[in-house]
Amino acid sequence: MSLPYGDVVRVRVPATSANLGPAFDCAGLALTHHDVVDVTVASSGLKVAMTGEGAHSLPTGEDHLVVRAFRAACDQLGWTPGGLRVVAENAIPQGRGMGSSAAAVVAGVMAAWALCPDVETIDLDAVLRLTTTMEGHPDNVAACLLGGLTLSWTTDAGASAESLEVDGDVLPVVLVPDATLSTHVARGLLPDAVPHADASFNAGRAALLVHALTREPGLLFEATEDRLHQRQRAAAMPDSAQLLERLRAAGHAAVVSGAGPSLLVLTRRHPDDSPDAAVRVREVADLTPEGWTVLPLGVDVQGVRVHRPVQQVSSR
Repeated sequence: MSLPYGDVVRVRVPATSANLGPAFDCAGLALTHHDVVDVTVASSGLKVAMTGEGAHSLPTGEDHLVVRAFRAACDQLGWTPGGLRVVAENAIPQGRGMGSSAAAVVAGVMAAWALCPDVETIDLDAVLRLTTTMEGHPDNVAACLLGGLTLSWTTDAGASAESLEVDGDVLPVVLVPDATLSTHVARGLLPDAVPHADASFNAGRAALLVHALTREPGLLFEATEDRLHQRQRAAAMPDSAQLLERLRAAGHAAVVSGAGPSLLVLTRRHPDDSPDAAVRVREVADLTPEGWTVLPLGVDVQGVRVHRPVQQVSSR
């Protein structure tokens, strides 16, 4: 990915769902629900404007996550722009387990790489390492960067990831409650050690999950079983836990999306032995309580996109 140097770029970043049941901290799925961020290099100062999700609650100064990520990338690149303007159109719900923070971090880092006058090509490996450092784990940022189904891991050299093509019959549906849940709080509920039998169970299901998502969607229900984190976090999101149990009892391949409290249901477009996708989505919606938002989405196969907007954002 390369861009000529200029003073403004538009970054489109997808929502993501991590863990996908058993693949805790190592799998993510990019979804067709996006934030769009315009970043402009100005002569001086900082201005942040937002619409949509978080427009009235997120900071508008140096604490804004896009700005923090932009600055961190600039430090890494050895570049200090005179001023900065950020205009964000946010569609990804905040604090719901749909990767809103990962999207902001990716947007800021990618904008810095694209705008830096000394950079001709964006190094996605370097971007992944930095965004993982900022997020603490690579599952969401990897999916946001690369699109599709991503498998990520870390070594002494930093984070790495691979993207796989999802079977075309897989149709993700995200169920979003009004309530929010901090990832920090959700992680605090996890035990320091787990039984060997549970670890073995999840390892097997995580391997099956890759096969189910890429080649055999008929196995998704079994492939999304988990023993490591969903039950352990249920006390922090009782409504989500109850809905998850109800959906799985009805035969739906439902999981907690990331740290929650949203749920991800992996339905199918053309199942052999059950109703078509529209009927399955209605079945999911019928089981979902009032106050929740039902989002039938697709898999974003491209991940982050960086380009020049048709009309540049004013730096005045």
